[in-house]
Amino acid sequence: MFELTDKVAIVTGASRGIGRAVAEVLGAQGARVVIGYLSGASAAEEVAAGIVARGGAAEPLCIDMGDPAGAERAVADAAKRLGRLDVLVANAGISVDALLLRLKDEDLARILTVNVQGAVAASRAAVKSMMRARTGRIVYMSSVVGEMGNAGQTAYAASKAALLGVARSLAREYASRAITVNAVAPGYIDTDMTRALTEDQRQAMLGGVPLGRPGTAAEVAAAVAYLASDEAGYVTGQVLRVNGGMYM
Repeated sequence: MFELTDKVAIVTGASRGIGRAVAEVLGAQGARVVIGYLSGASAAEEVAAGIVARGGAAEPLCIDMGDPAGAERAVADAAKRLGRLDVLVANAGISVDALLLRLKDEDLARILTVNVQGAVAASRAAVKSMMRARTGRIVYMSSVVGEMGNAGQTAYAASKAALLGVARSLAREYASRAITVNAVAPGYIDTDMTRALTEDQRQAMLGGVPLGRPGTAAEVAAAVAYLASDEAGYVTGQVLRVNGGMYM
């Protein structure tokens, strides 16, 4: 199940963390994976090499989601060069945490540019390719805070909530072309970012998780693999929550 043989997938922000896990599972399922990165060129090359070593196909590609026009060109060029684009996973994102009264306008603008405008621009290029093929999968990486909010994360929560609206709107726009558009909303996931939290912060977060543990990047990646597969052809405009019950 969830086989992606002969599919071409682009994963943004795939040099580490959840993005890396997504790229690896898509590669394991047979997809040719484009490893999108910004500054982590060596890490992206390592991810691609690992996929190839396990018998898959992958290549790194610099995609700057903070430059929406450039991101659109990068996705369009990759789709043209590879002959098709079946799956786009818009995973790249940034966060600048601050209480509202300390939130700088430039930080808000940067978060919205990378997390929302970049994702929309990449999707525009993907949709053009997918429309010609009359099939495709777009998956946005949202967050539990996009649904429940979180003190000190107004900008980040706004950007992740925006992606849910984008997913639902595009799902309606392109359903007639058999293009599905969904979002995955992870909760407290064990990544480099969360490992940097203090023990008190980690315990506070775990207190809100009914399953009593952090999730893994592999568990998020499995949800993406499902949404990218043929088996999910009748699933569109949905939010697949991978949060241990943190938000229901």
